[in-house]
Amino acid sequence: GLSNFWPVLHINKKTTNARHINISFLLKIPTFIASSILFSSLSHCIPVVFMGSEKYPSENGFDAFLKKHGGSDNASTDCERTIFQFDVQRKSFKEALDRWAQFFICPLMIRDAIDREVEAVDSEYQLAKPSDSHRKEMLFGSLAKPGHPMGKFCWGNAQTLKQEPKKKKINVYKRLRAFWKKHYSAHYMTLAVQSKEKLDTLEEWVREIFSKVPNNGLPKPDFSDMPEPFDTPAFNKLYRVVPVRKVHALNITWALPPQEKYYRVKPLHYISWLIGHEGTGSILSVLRKKCWALALFGGNSETGFDQNTTYSIFSISITLTDEGFQNFYQVTHLVFQYLKMLQLLGPQQRIYEEIQKIEANEFHYQEQIDPIEYVEDICENMQLFPKEDFLTGDQLMFEYNADVISAALSLLTPEKANLMLLSPEHEGQCPLREKWFGTQYSMQDIQQEWMESWTGNLELNSDLHLPAENKFIATDFTLKPSDCPDTEFPVRIADSDRGCLWYRKDNKFKIPKAYIRFHLISPVIQQSAKNVVLFDLLVNILGHNLAEPAYEAEVAQLEYKLVAGEHGLVIKVKGFNHKLLLLFHLIIDHLADFSASPDVFSMFTEQLKKTYFNILIKPEKLGKDVRLLILEHSRWSMVEKYQALTAGLTSDELMAFSQHFRAELYAEGLVQGNFSSTESLQFLQYVTDKLQFSKLPAEVPVMFRVVELPLKHHICKVKSLNKGDANSEVTVYYQVDTIVVFQMHMEEPCFDFLRTKETLGYHVYPTCRNTSGVLGFSVTVETQATKFNTELVELKIEEFLASFEEKLNALTEEAFKTQVTALVKLKECEDTHLGEEVDRNWSEVVTQQYVFDRLNREIEALKQMTRAELVSWFQEHRGQNSRKLSVHVKGEEDKEEDLSGSAYGEVSKLTFLPASPKMAGAIAIMDIPAFTKGLPLFPYHKILE
Repeated sequence: GLSNFWPVLHINKKTTNARHINISFLLKIPTFIASSILFSSLSHCIPVVFMGSEKYPSENGFDAFLKKHGGSDNASTDCERTIFQFDVQRKSFKEALDRWAQFFICPLMIRDAIDREVEAVDSEYQLAKPSDSHRKEMLFGSLAKPGHPMGKFCWGNAQTLKQEPKKKKINVYKRLRAFWKKHYSAHYMTLAVQSKEKLDTLEEWVREIFSKVPNNGLPKPDFSDMPEPFDTPAFNKLYRVVPVRKVHALNITWALPPQEKYYRVKPLHYISWLIGHEGTGSILSVLRKKCWALALFGGNSETGFDQNTTYSIFSISITLTDEGFQNFYQVTHLVFQYLKMLQLLGPQQRIYEEIQKIEANEFHYQEQIDPIEYVEDICENMQLFPKEDFLTGDQLMFEYNADVISAALSLLTPEKANLMLLSPEHEGQCPLREKWFGTQYSMQDIQQEWMESWTGNLELNSDLHLPAENKFIATDFTLKPSDCPDTEFPVRIADSDRGCLWYRKDNKFKIPKAYIRFHLISPVIQQSAKNVVLFDLLVNILGHNLAEPAYEAEVAQLEYKLVAGEHGLVIKVKGFNHKLLLLFHLIIDHLADFSASPDVFSMFTEQLKKTYFNILIKPEKLGKDVRLLILEHSRWSMVEKYQALTAGLTSDELMAFSQHFRAELYAEGLVQGNFSSTESLQFLQYVTDKLQFSKLPAEVPVMFRVVELPLKHHICKVKSLNKGDANSEVTVYYQVDTIVVFQMHMEEPCFDFLRTKETLGYHVYPTCRNTSGVLGFSVTVETQATKFNTELVELKIEEFLASFEEKLNALTEEAFKTQVTALVKLKECEDTHLGEEVDRNWSEVVTQQYVFDRLNREIEALKQMTRAELVSWFQEHRGQNSRKLSVHVKGEEDKEEDLSGSAYGEVSKLTFLPASPKMAGAIAIMDIPAFTKGLPLFPYHKILE
């Protein structure tokens, strides 16, 4: 590699898709180095380097080039690192690499582009403001010692990047260029390149292209003189916080010395494995039995906020029930009892070696991840580990060291802990406000009697103990021989009036793993909003009942997921096939013997109210709910579900529903991977034998019927249900037969027009939509009501679509063919792992379409398509001949926050708003049932042959 500049890793992988080059470029310390609020904010403006270079001056040229050649790119900032990555088709790799490298050699960084990027940064900040996790981080960072980088504003907004610099006569443009010159230096950088090109060729190209990246020779930033940033009186306190969502949560956090140097031992991983255990004898097991907690996570996320060169966080986060919130000191007491037990027993080599074995099995038989993620991981590892551990340093536990683990454990004491308690119940009791996100909080001493009990002679709890040996760890990794002819697609190997099973043996990836999926279809779910809610409760409580007995399977790298589908229960199981049947039996047994005590029922009823509320206050979720409520006939909206839940339900009603649900079913399954067809039949057999259900009296459709929109423009505008949130969303939807290549043509111009030039919002995207088999396309913009009203945003979307029509008319045959070829190449990409193939096949099964060769058919259709067809299609579905639906979710316009009354809005009903006179010709929908009542319905979308 370029030893005078930075470490370079070239990867040549035989299984990697031949058509793509994946590259990641990581830059050390452009963020943490920040010496002021302005500089901390500047790090978020760094994507401006992508807006043209001296060699390739076109502002959106790189994105346009990538889209043309089937590629993508991204960049992200963290506390001590910024990472850039892209992928592109192999034939265009060298040119893309050269275009990309120029951003680090001689970016233009045009003043006007920087001003517009500030608006994008501000929009990103506004979108982040309602996020409790971001709010919690900012509050936590504010507890750091004065002058430490963690106490700085790490987001950036219009105030720090535009208004304050203007007042102080600071030239942001000059500061940004100085920032780039100082920190974008070759000796801070690492580079990872993955391709099927020969390694010598890759090295030659990298030397040729990257040797001009400047090296300023300045000493690398060093934060070793900033240890223990949270060793302050403000840290070891109880902070009560008012969250945005309705949730009770307790966070117990310690700031430890940096632990990265112990990566070969991974002491925090060992401790978090025990703290976060959910089996018998664990903290969560005891809390669940008391109905005090729903979930617990412990450890270090390894983000820059949690782990950097000045400290490492160890945090225990517990989602509490209403009763758990009332007893949060007792919950904390239980955590300290468990920690004392671990400290007294000391590190356990048996447990460490068990974790080590599980991690080694997963590493040895891991499925290939998306190549762009792979190079990103490797590139970051090159900043953290020595060369011999680039590929394994973040995954394996190399050596047991009791002293290192004991040292970390000894630091997890009550005296050094920070308690943060989040609850809506704190409203009106929190006089303090965090500066940047406005989080309401209070700070108080931990009650002396509790602190004395924790730090004195703390008695152990007999209900707490270490986990037993794990019976789910796989030991047989034999690849099974085929017992039937190999097929390219799944085949139906069992079929009856009670269910069917699709099967495909994996002979491509050749790993000892399998995927099991079942859809238990029932007619009772969609009979009423109440039934939909009861079904949600059933699935949530089933998951709760399974959590403890199935946890050992989860830590042994077997995964399961229960999904409350629109028309049935979806069960997904995957992992090493050796013990997979054990886990599947466990799930079906618990479904057959489903029960819910009154306490558990009450706990989950309250939690589901919070879940529905938390969904409804998000503009993007509310917009989707409104759009689908209009389009899908007989759908129950989230608001109707919330109303049914708050009206009151009983545990007897839930038990009656569960029996009704299990009485009549159709079970459809898919088995793929390392099972023979004979073994696969056991899964369907067990479902039918154990659940003992009758056949359905009539076929149950697995999709809704869809309303045919009138040939007019209708607009449904509703008020956001999140009180005080300025975020709005506008989606303009056209009900048309969609051409996928159209979206690919539109993505880059849409981003350029609506985000880069008009700066309407951070999230801007076109989408091809399949609504229960009826196609359409939409353009969505997430914006803020304090900056733009939703009508203006829609008019800008229409302005973009008009300009896009001109672009299409001017599109040359050559450019069209290049784009189509790029899309064909994308669709021809080999699957990187078995899960991708399974997802595609399962989509056909769960929708009962069974077009397993859909991808091949799409490729053939694309190859036949002409430019004239694309242009005429777009023109045909625009203007007066369009079935157009606009959905606006309007945020709050008032910049001054309303401090009167509750911060939590009412979500049990929608507030419909009239259309503005600006929307000439648009018909407002003020009553959704009245609008859809007389409209024709498309037939159920089902392929009969």
